[in-house]
Amino acid sequence: MTTRTRFKPYPRAPLQNRVDPFGCISAVAARGLFTGNRGVIHNPATKTLTGRRWTTKSWIVCSCDWKGKRRDTMGRNGPNGKAGWTELFFLDEVTALAAGHRPCFYCRRTNAKAFATAFSLGNCLVEAKAPEMDAILHRQRRQSARSGPIELTVHELGELPDGSVVGSRGRAYVRKGSGVLEWSFSGYGTPERLAVLGSCVLVTPKATVAALRSGYQPVWHRTAP
Repeated sequence: MTTRTRFKPYPRAPLQNRVDPFGCISAVAARGLFTGNRGVIHNPATKTLTGRRWTTKSWIVCSCDWKGKRRDTMGRNGPNGKAGWTELFFLDEVTALAAGHRPCFYCRRTNAKAFATAFSLGNCLVEAKAPEMDAILHRQRRQSARSGPIELTVHELGELPDGSVVGSRGRAYVRKGSGVLEWSFSGYGTPERLAVLGSCVLVTPKATVAALRSGYQPVWHRTAP
């Protein structure tokens, strides 16, 4: 029987804990399918973010269903009344992967092992462990990478595997089938042809794109056709 991690209701104003594919964190009411974290980046007294956007290289995506555990979102969930990790929320796993997160080995072990296998195969690694994947992803995430975005040619865009996110004109689009779907916090738009994008840049980390190409199947939001 699946149990559900219960989060206390939001206050009237949404908390700033919803992540988009670019890795930015916004205040949006809808939570999506997954939670996750980048360490402790909130003040539990005010339930607001600090000036930091991560405190660890281990950015993970977790299940909201885990042994009936109950958390006070952005509250004091750590030992001795401390903050504990900051709960972030994602539309789906496609979004979380684009932002640079990976499946959690604790609450999503089956998915995490499948991701590690595909990550190793796609990136020519013998057997990638969590710290090695985290180090690689930290160099490639939009929020933590020191290099600029990777521009894509039309051919390169067409060669991306399903679940890869690209950016065009400040918006995020996800490759699926023969076209793309426009991303939003509430779900995906109708399928569009690749030609609508024009110039675009890669959003999903290259190493994660390689894992998708090597067979990892992320969880999509129900609005994806």
